[in-house]
Amino acid sequence: MARRRKQEEEHENHERWLISYADFITLLFAFFVVMYAISSINEGKYRVLSDALNSAFRTVPGDTSGAQAVVNPNAPTPVAIPMRRPQPSLKTDEASRINREKVRNMAKEINAILAPLVQEGKVRVTEGARGITVEINASVLFAPGDARLDLVAIKALTAVARVIAPSTFPVIVEGHTDNIPISNVLFPSNWELSGVRASSVVRLFIDNGVDPRRLTATGYADQRPIADNSTPDGRQRNRRVAITIESQNPDTPVEVNVSP
Repeated sequence: MARRRKQEEEHENHERWLISYADFITLLFAFFVVMYAISSINEGKYRVLSDALNSAFRTVPGDTSGAQAVVNPNAPTPVAIPMRRPQPSLKTDEASRINREKVRNMAKEINAILAPLVQEGKVRVTEGARGITVEINASVLFAPGDARLDLVAIKALTAVARVIAPSTFPVIVEGHTDNIPISNVLFPSNWELSGVRASSVVRLFIDNGVDPRRLTATGYADQRPIADNSTPDGRQRNRRVAITIESQNPDTPVEVNVSP
């Protein structure tokens, strides 16, 4: 029995190579299956993967909530459409027309009231983008270096105030001087002089029925000249008070000189 068992143990299996060969064939088959799978990518799944990556790396700037921008590759390219301004309604057009008519009528009334001064070249009435502007030479309103209105100025400005009072347009009164320095007990500089002169006109308007909420007084000293300060005539033109009655609808400004 021992001898027979020894002979069986010494028997060599010549078919063991089949096991290694089968393993090799199996691995080779698996390799080619993987290669085929890689070479045949599903286009739909690839797009899903691409969209996911774009979504992950393209976060909306400034969004702290974690919201992300998702780009749809199949979406049509947006086309820029020019913005169109809304057309004014018939009510807006009618209101603009009424306001323009009011401004024009006020300009004619003021021009008629100040006609003698207009003819002398001391007053200029114009209608422009801001509304009505009445430029009055300071010599008509004040004594040199003074901010108190004289009797002639009070009479003329009172008539202007009566034209302005019934309307609702804002009124801006500007005081202007030449570049000659002034220094006295009342006015250390032209800034104070121009501001107080504008305030004197505003106070007269209030006394004659103009709503104070519509009024603004501003002093510009010599900073906004309309003529050359190197000549006496130029300095005289620069010493002035400008009264602007602002139109509420200056959408279509037309410069019109209504002086005769």
